[in-house]
Amino acid sequence: MTPDQNHIIEWTPTMASTQPSLVSTIELVDGVEGWMTAGQAATLFDAARSCPPDGTIVEIGSFQGRSTIVLASAAAAEVEIVAIDPHAGNDRGPQEIDGFADEAADDHAVFNSNLENAGVADRVRHLRMFSDAALAKVDGKIDVLYIDGAHRYGPALADIRSWGQRVDTGGTMLIHDSFSSIGVTMAILRELLLGKRFRYVGRSRSMTIYRADLEGSRLRNAGSQLAQLPWFVKNIGLKIVLSLGVGKLMQRFGKDAPEWPY
Repeated sequence: MTPDQNHIIEWTPTMASTQPSLVSTIELVDGVEGWMTAGQAATLFDAARSCPPDGTIVEIGSFQGRSTIVLASAAAAEVEIVAIDPHAGNDRGPQEIDGFADEAADDHAVFNSNLENAGVADRVRHLRMFSDAALAKVDGKIDVLYIDGAHRYGPALADIRSWGQRVDTGGTMLIHDSFSSIGVTMAILRELLLGKRFRYVGRSRSMTIYRADLEGSRLRNAGSQLAQLPWFVKNIGLKIVLSLGVGKLMQRFGKDAPEWPY
């Protein structure tokens, strides 16, 4: 498996030793709709595979199950996997913030069907509710937390803050659309830039990896995150260009339009 061009993470022996399983898992989710690159799938896979057998994985934002299937496929059989998604039609994807009732119902049905087809339905406890309401439904500490919920500043900050407190020491927190979404990036800068607990490890495109084991310099940790801001500015510029319809114009002239940055 070759990581994405922008895959900037700690590539561990665990990743290499599970290569065949990783490849088969990526093939398994190939037809599942969602915004997750092969490198990001590898990042999720490695985090789930590293979860202790008696541990807990929590995913905030499941959509149609693409990332859920990766987490459930990689984790040990004893690991508890909780997928939180209200399937309310909100924040379904790029530029889809308001509710879409019909699409929400379809997303929920497709999510269940995709998990069933992948053979992981019995591995996942799905909480069909918003993430703040789900806090009381998950007991104890979390070993792996994956945040891909609402991308506006307020909800993103609440997820990072409230659910991040539940991550056990040494645990992993992954955040999608970091340094790509304005709301998510501002939440990261507010809560994690000078935070005392989470160490920035790296990213696979917009999926950042944090460990709850910060022992070194907070300033150095902040510098590692601030170094991602030029990429963030580039992504915002690209989104503006695509929102103005430049991508469609390029396609009319037979050129490949750049993909939405994620």
